[in-house]
Amino acid sequence: MSEILLKRDGAVLEIRFNRPAKKNAITNEMYGVMADAISAAEADADVRVILFTAEGDFFSAGNDLMDFAAQSSGAFSGPRHVGRFLETMLHAQKPIVAAVTGHGVGVGTTMLLHCDLVYIAETAKLTTPFIDLGLVPENASSMTIVDRLGHARAFAMLGLGEPLFGKDAAAFGLANAALPIADVEPKARAAAHVLAKKPAEALRLTKGLMRDREALLARLRHEGEIFAERLKSPEAAAAFAAFFGRK
Repeated sequence: MSEILLKRDGAVLEIRFNRPAKKNAITNEMYGVMADAISAAEADADVRVILFTAEGDFFSAGNDLMDFAAQSSGAFSGPRHVGRFLETMLHAQKPIVAAVTGHGVGVGTTMLLHCDLVYIAETAKLTTPFIDLGLVPENASSMTIVDRLGHARAFAMLGLGEPLFGKDAAAFGLANAALPIADVEPKARAAAHVLAKKPAEALRLTKGLMRDREALLARLRHEGEIFAERLKSPEAAAAFAAFFGRK
């Protein structure tokens, strides 16, 4: 079965993480499928809204660390799709809604900052452990987390590795609402269908006015350059060795 499930529900395209046994950690291939799906949705006038959701206890544990370790050691070959996914999501002109029923780690958290509506389980936990892995923030999150949470809370997440729980995510403005788990997907789906009935061009233009895509893209690419260097650093190599040693 595919690790990314794609489903059309009227004018809503649902992208579902479907790798629960691995906490929905995202592989290179999964990034490619999602990037292609968003690009296709952007080109399809019948698709009005994109909805992200997931199977299992995790929304996403972030990038598969096997891929990170392979890149750190120089063993990774072939095209990398993560950058294409991040830029495709950043450039998306159609609304993106997220139903976060489980925990989000790394990009499983930072991608929410590029969604237009986020509904999260009260029990969900969001973490950004980049520094613990010898890395730096990605996905323009060094900008978006600060914009959303303020410097002090953002640095607590990025520097100290403090988690952000569902209720606080809603209270601090990272999510629209924190709900019981069973209510998250229905609420997000209902919101997606409301958006799908709005005048499409007015909605597209409004989203564009609310986002400085050029600034976000510049930060995303600058982070990406540093991130790539850090993947080959002794600190990252030690962090990956320690992680897989525990495993």
